[in-house]
Amino acid sequence: MNLSFDTSLAKGYHSSSQISRVVTEDWLARNMFCPVCGAPILSHYEANKPVADFFCDDCKSDFELKSKESKTATIGHKIADGAYGTMIERITSLRNPHLFVMTYNNWTVNNLLMIPNYFFVPEIIEKRPPLKETARRAGWVGCNIEIGNIPESGKIFIVRNSKQVDKAKVVDLYQRALMLRTSRIDSRGWLLDVLRCVERIPKLDFSLDEVYAFADELQRKHPENNFIQDKIRQQLQYLRDKGFIKFISRGHYQKVK
Repeated sequence: MNLSFDTSLAKGYHSSSQISRVVTEDWLARNMFCPVCGAPILSHYEANKPVADFFCDDCKSDFELKSKESKTATIGHKIADGAYGTMIERITSLRNPHLFVMTYNNWTVNNLLMIPNYFFVPEIIEKRPPLKETARRAGWVGCNIEIGNIPESGKIFIVRNSKQVDKAKVVDLYQRALMLRTSRIDSRGWLLDVLRCVERIPKLDFSLDEVYAFADELQRKHPENNFIQDKIRQQLQYLRDKGFIKFISRGHYQKVK
């Protein structure tokens, strides 16, 4: 995998956003395999397709690419996306594609990760203020994807700190994350929220009380639920059944790495 862009493609373009789109999409088309099934190439949709940028002809998975120039080695906490209403509709109807997030510097890829589509919930989509009346698209409301609020299990790196991750490992990580896929948005939100709470506990071994410490935060996210501790225990059991944590003894668990 050559991490450098083909800068000759930038000739004739004046907009930095157009240049970014052209060189990053070209790089992905030339270098990227399918992280879902391991197929060697991804195909590029026709320009301006509203749903996705790339697809796998083998497993029929769709992918969208978001990229930004960054001088730091980190992905960052959030990345800009398109229209807020469209994004929420895609998530709630379970039609959103998997997302590639790329950062680059000096025409070279720093990081590339994939976020599976079943890690998206409305709560991680930040609504931006409407464009001013003087703007060409006055009143248009965009959004940001709050990547920092996605569990680490949903961030599958393909390139990390300018180093390629082994293809077999990428596919294995996707298959592991696939165990967390649910078909209901409300169930998905609870599961991912509790998983992120578990990940934020700095120790490998942890207690039920340490997860209960996040109860107030979870109550604010899910004000309709009056049985927060019951829901926490339910989600921990689900994570145990899916192999993400192990039950050690009454009220004690261990993360599975």
